[in-house]
Order: sequence, then C-alpha cells, then structure tokens
Amino acid sequence: MSKIPIVMIINGLNYSQNELTSLIAEKLSFPQLPEWEYELYTFIKEWLSPSDFIEAQTSGSTGAPQIIRLPKTTMQQSAGRTIEYFGLKAGNRILLSLPCRFIAGKMMVVRAIIGQMDLITVDPSTDFELLMNDTFDFGSMVSNQVFKLLECHSGREKLENIHNLLIGGSAIPANLEVQISQLSSRVVSTYGMTETASHIAIRELSGEKRSDIYHCLPGISVSTGENDCLQIHIPEWTASLQTKDIAEIISPSSFRILGRVDDVIISGGIKYWPDRIEKKLESVIPGRFVISSVSDEMLGEKLVLVIEGEYIDTELIQQKSEELLPSFERPKAICFLDKFPETPNGKLKRNEIKAAIK
Repeated sequence: MSKIPIVMIINGLNYSQNELTSLIAEKLSFPQLPEWEYELYTFIKEWLSPSDFIEAQTSGSTGAPQIIRLPKTTMQQSAGRTIEYFGLKAGNRILLSLPCRFIAGKMMVVRAIIGQMDLITVDPSTDFELLMNDTFDFGSMVSNQVFKLLECHSGREKLENIHNLLIGGSAIPANLEVQISQLSSRVVSTYGMTETASHIAIRELSGEKRSDIYHCLPGISVSTGENDCLQIHIPEWTASLQTKDIAEIISPSSFRILGRVDDVIISGGIKYWPDRIEKKLESVIPGRFVISSVSDEMLGEKLVLVIEGEYIDTELIQQKSEELLPSFERPKAICFLDKFPETPNGKLKRNEIKAAIK
C-alpha cells in the first residue's frame, strides 16, 4: 500500500492533505479561537487553495497600507533561499511566534511546508516559557519581543535556545543590538518587504561576524538607482524593484542602509538622516523619540527632537546632546507627543509625527 504523503508538520504531528483540511475546518469553526490561531489556519487554507496568489498587506510605514497579490511561486522561491542560506533540513523545528496577518508570519508557514519542517506555533504575545525546555533550529521575532525577553531573568537563556533567530519588522535600537551581540546563538537582522516575500538580505548581529553590512540571499543582487536608493534584482523577476532606502553598495551582493529617502531632512543645504542622529542619542533618552523637523525661514527646515510621553526636564538631554553630537546635528528644539502614530507592526509613521509637531 502506498504511503500517504505528508503535506505539513505542525507541533510535532504529521498531516496529509485530507487531515490538514479537516484540522483547518475544525479550528476555524471554534468560536473562541484566539486571533493568532485564526490568522494561522486562515492562511494555511488560503495557501492550499487553487489560487496562484496570496493577498498580503504592505506595512504602511510611508503611506496607507495596501493589499497586494503575491504569487505563490515568489513565496516558494523566497522560502527556498532562506532554507538554503541557513542550511535548514527536513524535520528541523522552526518557531512561529509572529502573527500570520503579516508577511513574516506567512513566510514561516511556507518555509515549514516547502522544507518539510516541524512548525511549532505559539501566541506572539506569550512569555515564551516553551523556550526554557526546548530548542529550535530557526525562528523569527520583532525587536519588541526580543526586548521584552531580555528584560526577564531567563530571557537570554530562552533566546539562545533558538539556534538561528531572525529579527525584522523595524529598526533595532542600538542598546538592544549591544545586548543581542552578547548572545551565543546566531541572531541576524533582516532586510526585505512584503513585495519580496520577506527578507532578501541579512546582517549578523551576534558573534564574531557582527556587522552593519547586509548580505543578499543566494541569487539576489543589488544596485542603486534613483536618489541612490537600493534596487533589488531577483533572478525570476523580469524587472528590478526600486526601494526608497538610500544605500551604500559594497558589492553586487552586499550593502549598507543609510536611511530612507522620505525621511531625509535638508537643513541649511545639508542632508541629515534622522536614524543616524537617533542612534547617537539612544543612550541618553530612555523612551521612544525621533529626530524630525519644522519649517524655518533661514534654514528651510530645522532639526527637532520629538519625545514620546509626558514632558520631562530636558536640561540633561541638551547637555548630553552637546557632548554626543557635532553642533550642526544638534536639535534646535525639543517637543513632546503623548503617543507616536505607528503601523500595525510597530513601524513609526514619521510623516504623521512631523505633521503633528507643526
């Protein structure tokens, strides 16, 4: 008798096509199903459907989020590159700790299916107690999840039980990078977007290879185009993808990200990248903050430090700014916003912050 092929492994259990279809129907019929599980099984159902496309939502960091149709073949090829790059094998245990309404969560599911790996599912808002007693070959988190874990007594031990951990979704604060660099496991930052079916490049955050340079996954190359912004070349695509990220090309397969063209502030004829200045001030300001700008008659725009939350005494901040920043990079004013506008996956909406302080 022929063996029934396994379509997917979830939480250690093998599922054939019929069994998986029955599991999805059972899960989605449960009225109290947690939202993260509903999103997971809704996506698996969509993946198994006859459609050649998956609907995915862009992040909305520079405008309104958009629904795009992403070919399943693009997602399969992306999954294959990640599996090859990290040397993952059939039967490896990979952790799904991100919601499947975003591309990062969807792609963990696709990798599990393509690579015949065991997908271990967990509530993204959990304290990740399962990491204390188990190890994983591969996982993905956002900065905030890692930050919260490292605040806990056993957080470092939990993170080190993931042998290859991807961190994506938004910029990683400098102080968090320092903590990550001390982990014994491999931790990387990812560069990518919904349109590319998750990451196309990674940079090392831990170990001796720690770097600020991104290295492309197999077959992918990069160049710069309009406004020195990164262009991504994917073999199976007929045209390159033009981004809005200003880049320094190190080689056809490696690059640095210098900032986002939409975020550049031109003051007195000089270009400023807010994230560069922000990194210098992260040790001084405990909460969230951004460098933004307001109109100025002489300079065109002037730099403004915007701090999230209630007003605090700014004397120490001003003093430290003078120590850490050259005079031309120092904010000309400091203001406060109760709450920063952000996208559903935590990226700050800088344009809205700028509009709010005007």
